[in-house]
Amino acid sequence: MDNSTIAAIATPGGRGGIGIIKLSGPRAVSIATTIFSPAGSKLKCTPGDTPRTKDNSQGGFQSHRLYLGHIIDPANRRIVDEVLLCVMKAPCSYTKEDVVEINAHGGQIAVTAILELVLRQGGRIADPGEFTKRAFLNGRIDLTQAEAVIDVINARTDKSLQAAATLVGGQLKKSVEQIREFLIEFLARVEAGIDFPDDVADIVDLQAAAGQIKMCVMQPLKQLIQHHRDGNILREGLKVAVVGRPNVGKSSLLNRLLQKDRAIVTSVPGTTRDTIEETLSIKGFPVILADTAGLHDTTDPIETLGIEKTMKNIEDADLIVFMVEAHRSLTKEDYKIYNKVHSKPFVMAINKIDLVNGKNPVVLPDSWTEKDCVEISALYDRGIEDLKQKMIFNGFGKDPIGIEAAIVPNLRQKLLLENSLRESEIIRRELKNNTPMELIAIHLQEAIDFLGQIIGTNIKVNVLDLIFSRFCIGK
Repeated sequence: MDNSTIAAIATPGGRGGIGIIKLSGPRAVSIATTIFSPAGSKLKCTPGDTPRTKDNSQGGFQSHRLYLGHIIDPANRRIVDEVLLCVMKAPCSYTKEDVVEINAHGGQIAVTAILELVLRQGGRIADPGEFTKRAFLNGRIDLTQAEAVIDVINARTDKSLQAAATLVGGQLKKSVEQIREFLIEFLARVEAGIDFPDDVADIVDLQAAAGQIKMCVMQPLKQLIQHHRDGNILREGLKVAVVGRPNVGKSSLLNRLLQKDRAIVTSVPGTTRDTIEETLSIKGFPVILADTAGLHDTTDPIETLGIEKTMKNIEDADLIVFMVEAHRSLTKEDYKIYNKVHSKPFVMAINKIDLVNGKNPVVLPDSWTEKDCVEISALYDRGIEDLKQKMIFNGFGKDPIGIEAAIVPNLRQKLLLENSLRESEIIRRELKNNTPMELIAIHLQEAIDFLGQIIGTNIKVNVLDLIFSRFCIGK
């Protein structure tokens, strides 16, 4: 493992109240003492000298305490900034190494100047995700927890944050380890059967073992795999496409849901010619809402391009909101749109209910009413809460995602679970067919190895580098 001391700016660029420079590694404390001069404390030192106190093991600093002082350039003794400095001594730190955090005033110039001093004193710029990578390599967290840090950073709503926090807490790790430990124990029994063939019947009851594999391995794996879609939607957001004829109120609905005028609304059909996407939170769930160009027959080349984008949005959407007008009869274009979207999950939104004025609202065919329908007025905010509820119901299911469940957050883990499930299905089949134990042992080891790659016990270096390259520098 790299034994260098790494450093990075841990806060976003631009101006802010605080800017944090973080160091981790064996020289983190000694580097800090060369540029930090404490104020109003028992630490009496000048830049370039190590403070002298009774606690020499920590460079004169007590662990997990904040010290007020100044960062001073040792070359010219110029004060760079007034800061708060904190030392977190190994192993009680994020990386299980000595960690120093310098809390400076926010502003790119100040934090960059401090980082340059740190690098001049012997630190090096951290690679993307290297702090979290070191936390993993030093055994403070497993790979599922490390990957969940990305989800915490990228969380868009309360629900996605709660799900990510559950993963950071080790829920997925616990579920995977429980399955893996069962397979390891079962492999030990199989290998004992290979070494002592005369006693194999006593060591491994083949028919009973096939049932155990199904109950203790295959069923939990299938449940985790099913969680992938839920985890992906929580992380990326539910993709919702609002579709309908021109001028049915799609843009008005977008503006109403966003509570701001994001899309241009006019009485002229075809105003929306390109897709407008916005992310919002509906009842804590992340939703990516797309206002699309109205679907209709046209020879206008610009409108044609917009309609092509609409069709692509329909194809990619997790949920469709199909809008019709309450005060007008259905048109042939409405029927064409229905035929394009009816195979996907969708909600019927009957808009402009405020214009019915005692008249009979639009009559929908029986096949259309099998879908969830809601009468709304996007203009006057009628039925919008009901529409939100039906969007969540159809997008996330009757029982929305259980945050405490071990949700699988990414495709890499899902594929490894599927590989382990495939090997488990082979194991169960071979047990029923009385296949030699030597062959069963091979498949058991494969299933174990795939699960090990999820938590990082036998992960390849190039895969590890790829995972942490998705992090920002400073995390």
